[in-house]
Amino acid sequence: MECPHLGSSVSIAPDSAAFPGGSPSSWCCSVCRSNKSPWVCLTCSSVHCGRYVNGHAKKHYEDAQIPLTNHKKTEKSERERVQHTVCMDCSSYSTYCYQCDDFVVNDTKLGLVQKVREHLQNLENSAFTAERQRKRKLLEDSSLTKLVKVNGSTNVLCATGLRNLGNTCFMNAILQSLSNIQQFCCYFKELPAVELRNGKTAGRRMYHTRSQGDSTISLVEEFRKTLCALWQGSQTAFSPESLFYVVWKIMPNFRGYQQQDAHEFMRYLLDHLHLELQGGYNGVNRSVLLQENSGISSSNKCCINGASTVVTSIFGGILQNEVNCLICGTESKKFDPFLDLSLDIPSQFRNKRTKGQENGQMCTLRDCLRSFTDLEELDATELYMCHRCKKKQKSTKKFWIQKLPKVLCLHLKRFHWTAYLRNKIDTYVDFPLRNLDMKCYLLECGLWTLYSLCSS
Repeated sequence: MECPHLGSSVSIAPDSAAFPGGSPSSWCCSVCRSNKSPWVCLTCSSVHCGRYVNGHAKKHYEDAQIPLTNHKKTEKSERERVQHTVCMDCSSYSTYCYQCDDFVVNDTKLGLVQKVREHLQNLENSAFTAERQRKRKLLEDSSLTKLVKVNGSTNVLCATGLRNLGNTCFMNAILQSLSNIQQFCCYFKELPAVELRNGKTAGRRMYHTRSQGDSTISLVEEFRKTLCALWQGSQTAFSPESLFYVVWKIMPNFRGYQQQDAHEFMRYLLDHLHLELQGGYNGVNRSVLLQENSGISSSNKCCINGASTVVTSIFGGILQNEVNCLICGTESKKFDPFLDLSLDIPSQFRNKRTKGQENGQMCTLRDCLRSFTDLEELDATELYMCHRCKKKQKSTKKFWIQKLPKVLCLHLKRFHWTAYLRNKIDTYVDFPLRNLDMKCYLLECGLWTLYSLCSS
């Protein structure tokens, strides 16, 4: 949109010393100190957060438009009031006018908008270069660089981070967690790269996906490339833009740059990886892929949505849901596969906010697991349809774990729903770093019941 307000609103010098220090994409709002979605006013160079955070950038514009009192309405006063209407996104460098309520594509006669944009880009690049040099020095320290032996050869593993693409910390946290599960990560890294098409489409990659019937994208391939980049050690940070684009294509719930739930993303990601691997990858049958990695068993009994894949082989477990009728004593058993367990925080601990804030017993992970597997009497809204009584009856329910997965994912439910509100549960939950024993929650004692923490 061609904005008519640039001449009166864009008045800061491109090299203004009033700009904050550091990387523009991480500047903090001058009101709430949030570093999410920072926007800089092109009139006064003040920084505020966007409308989808706390909206202080828009409020800054609105406050500047308050009618002047005890003054004659002059041309100068009107000109001052139309200032502070244009701001620039400190991450994407797009320009927005609040008075036009639209993004701006034109510039001032002197090209001030482009000059400010170039100045912010230079600040970002300088901050990134300085940060990269700092991390390189840190990587020379043995604490961040380690030698590991794989198949008799020594490899150097360096710490590689993931760039935030705009409120994508939910995705980055899950990617970093999955990349540190060795067997899962190695499986994808050892997959062959996708083939190239022949003829007129030569040079374009051929992908395979069953998620949306779209043959131009592959979640497995982009996930493979992301994991490879994280473990190459050739860069201090990697931008998962290609993977995020595929996520947008096949998981519409995650389109945009809003904050999302990390657990929900992990479930969607694992489900779609599982579905795509079931259909084969790069023209290779699923059973061949499983045989190439001797650590993955194709005969795994935990199959979610069809045949087993590396997803279900590593994360898949089986729950036994046991329901007993309190009237006739009829017992019903149902077996359900799972990729993770969602645990409630027991009600007696929900008012304890932080570690050591209150006297008394601290909530532990074992308390949450015990609450999940304890015998529970179903309330009136969840009456059990008893096949012997031929009607709904009062009953009890109990969960047992019939089969433990190789990697156990536990999710703490941090929200409590009432009739009208959703309340956040900030209770501190203590969990062991090593030797979490799951024996007492098993239906039958298995070969291994001890787990050590690999990600949180």
